[in-house]
Amino acid sequence: MVRSSDAAREQRRKMYLYALLDIVLINLSIVIAICLWYGGTIPGLPGGEGMLIPFKVWQWYKYTFMFVTPVCLLVYGIFRFYSNLWKYATIDDIYKIIIADTVIFVAVYGFYYFVLRNVIEGYMLPKRMLLVAWIADIVFFVFSRSGYRLLKRTFINIEHSFSKKGGLRRVMIIGAGYAGYNVVRSIINDEKGYEDRIAVIVVDDDHSKNNTNIMGVRVTYDAANIPRLAQEYEIEEIIIAIPSATNVQVKRIMDFCSQTDCTLKMIPPLSDISDGGYQMLRDVNITDLLFRDEVRIDVRSISEYLKDKIVLVTGGGGSIGSELCRQIVKFEPKRLIIFDVYENNAYELYSELKNKYKDVDMLVRIGSVRDMDCVERVFEEYKPDVVFHAAAHKHVPLMEYVPAEAVKNNVFGTLNVAKCADKYRCDRFVLLSTDKAVNPTNVMGATKRITELIIQELAENSDTKFMAVRFGNVLGSNGSVIPLFKKQIRSGGPVTVTHKDITRFFMTIPEACRLVLQAAGLGKSGRIFVLDMGDPVKIDELARNLIRLSGFVPDRDIKIEYTGLRPGEKLYEELIMDEEKDSMQVVYDNKIFVTKPVEMDYEEFNKLLDKLYDACFNAPEEVRDIIKEIVPNFHPEVVR
Repeated sequence: MVRSSDAAREQRRKMYLYALLDIVLINLSIVIAICLWYGGTIPGLPGGEGMLIPFKVWQWYKYTFMFVTPVCLLVYGIFRFYSNLWKYATIDDIYKIIIADTVIFVAVYGFYYFVLRNVIEGYMLPKRMLLVAWIADIVFFVFSRSGYRLLKRTFINIEHSFSKKGGLRRVMIIGAGYAGYNVVRSIINDEKGYEDRIAVIVVDDDHSKNNTNIMGVRVTYDAANIPRLAQEYEIEEIIIAIPSATNVQVKRIMDFCSQTDCTLKMIPPLSDISDGGYQMLRDVNITDLLFRDEVRIDVRSISEYLKDKIVLVTGGGGSIGSELCRQIVKFEPKRLIIFDVYENNAYELYSELKNKYKDVDMLVRIGSVRDMDCVERVFEEYKPDVVFHAAAHKHVPLMEYVPAEAVKNNVFGTLNVAKCADKYRCDRFVLLSTDKAVNPTNVMGATKRITELIIQELAENSDTKFMAVRFGNVLGSNGSVIPLFKKQIRSGGPVTVTHKDITRFFMTIPEACRLVLQAAGLGKSGRIFVLDMGDPVKIDELARNLIRLSGFVPDRDIKIEYTGLRPGEKLYEELIMDEEKDSMQVVYDNKIFVTKPVEMDYEEFNKLLDKLYDACFNAPEEVRDIIKEIVPNFHPEVVR
């Protein structure tokens, strides 16, 4: 309360000061206009021996002074000039100043014409003299509110003409539109979040803006010149100020920015900007480097199979499962069941969703998909309509050491849930698979390929729609490379990359889950849906970009070490097997593809599954060989 009253007193003090200043300036502008118009001097002042201004003029001014003073305060008050934050003044405020002064001087002339003309006989007020006073007062008013900014800008320019650095970060702004203008203005005004910076140059791809300027900052053409300009002007920070840019446009800009040693910042996309949000500034996220436009989904088709339905998500507390739950509740299911072996994550998710969606019936059930009795009790009690099976062991190197455990959880855990889905007549069962299932070189990928085949077989003789969705690495998921890189950067490095040429497909968690929900609504049983992952990303390039985004220079501030491929790790991942390529069809917006079932001997497949189950518990050393019998294209000895 004390701080609030102090702030109010300070505000009133500034208002009174501005009001006094306005009275002085508007009267000074009239006096200057009189002196200029009549070419005379004011009697009694030093040097005032020249031609005297006629007495009737001063008589007119005496009455005008008494009139214009209250009118000035009234008009400026109506236009709210005393509550403006002038440090944020724009061209619209200049227009208001011109209109307000026009109103005042029209009133002054009206006062003369209707009142003073009859009081001061023989005096004709020159209209052009009032025009001079009008111009002078506008200039005085603007300078009184913005003079500090103009002087500050002048001193900064002088400082930087003698010193390249001047103690301030030298900034390049990408984009000469409205957002770019606001960034330049914010830097010049030293606004919060923009302190200790100087705007050096603006780059834009619009050739018509070449060699123009924004508030004195030069605008030049073509983002391709970013590396050269950054070196030439000793730029330390680049701000991307194009909130309406598509990811393709951002990709082009980022390609050039990544060739510099500059820290990168950006204005958020338009969808993230609130009122006045052009002043916002954030770090470039690694997700900005995926360079794909936002995935749009068909809300109606998803709602048809989720609304008022009972939905079960296994592995619901994991990074993918939890995001699926967050998106599923938006479609108003009758009940959401979060099934997970790890109670902490599941309970945290439940608490989060319950606070946000109080009307949605949801519950948590703790248990393992490896326990058939536990899984069946959940199905028997709640009879889910839709099952999303996200529970799995997914850490590639760890599963290489314990292949039997990977099989127990990934293969037979999936089989348990899928059999229950068939037995209790679920509407659909959706398996979350991985690109590592394609031509697998590791146990985890091979187990996922087996689960795809299980889904294909069950779909042959079931009323339940069984389907699998295959996608690649998910940014930010548990165990993904990004959290590891961030931790290593925070520790000062080194950042460890297994191989300089290793590539991976990447998606964000929400993006992957939206496409999973969409694929599940397409209703083709026994099929594998493949999500478009965009272009593969080099992990080395990803690590270097992440270091730059953290404000460091790769190999100088943070070292990169190449540790060699880990057990079961490929150089590159694939999304489609050779035998699937001919049958691949686009089924949704060039984002989702579907494959036809492959030819297989189901009787032989089930015999091998029984053999694999027995080996898991009795001869774990044979598990890898039996996996190879089931998945002939499993080549653990081949590094791809």
